[in-house]
Amino acid sequence: MVEFSLRTAGGYGLDHWAAILAPENARTYRNLFAGVTNSLVLAVATVAIMLALLVPTMVLVRLRLPHLQRALELVCLLPITIPAIVLVVGLAPVYSVVARVFGSDAWTLALAYGVLVLPYAYRAIAANLAAVDAVTLAEAARTLGAGWPTVVVRVILPNLRRGLLAASLISVAVVLGEYTIASLLNRANLQTAVVQVSKSDPYVAVIFAMLALALGFVLLFVMGRASAARPGRKS
Repeated sequence: MVEFSLRTAGGYGLDHWAAILAPENARTYRNLFAGVTNSLVLAVATVAIMLALLVPTMVLVRLRLPHLQRALELVCLLPITIPAIVLVVGLAPVYSVVARVFGSDAWTLALAYGVLVLPYAYRAIAANLAAVDAVTLAEAARTLGAGWPTVVVRVILPNLRRGLLAASLISVAVVLGEYTIASLLNRANLQTAVVQVSKSDPYVAVIFAMLALALGFVLLFVMGRASAARPGRKS
């Protein structure tokens, strides 16, 4: 991909890279930059929805309703077993209502992406939650007089930092690489914009695809570094 993006009529150069930022090409690549912006907004909105809905539910089930653990796991892992085209068929009537209430802006895809990232986010948080004796920590905090909001915010969540970070980074990577749902629901994001521009300028399409791929590797690297066990300090 790097070699292809550097090809020019006379050999190799940075002409295609420079063309992206050239003022005279601003109109040509307007939709592409709009797709990048939409994907970044979607990534932030999806992570916010995922954390707001999934984390409190998992903590509640772990502390108060452990008999619902299997049911919650089944619900969260279900989206990974359903093909994207089937998800779109089910989401289409939902989005007809969403379009009437919130409009048809690209950010509304975050509602669908919040479902799409559930399996990955659940596994990342569940692995961290299993390594933390949340029940004992909660009981100790309650014994010392802490209320449930204090237990969750000041005792449980600080011990889930790695899981939350991993879930957030995986969600961002999934959102930046998603094409099927956005295309079939007629929303513009990075991947749909790359496909459109590839019809007229394959070099720029490859450049943006390569940048998205590189960002995915960076996110995975950051997640791996954050999840690595750090040796404790010797006294």
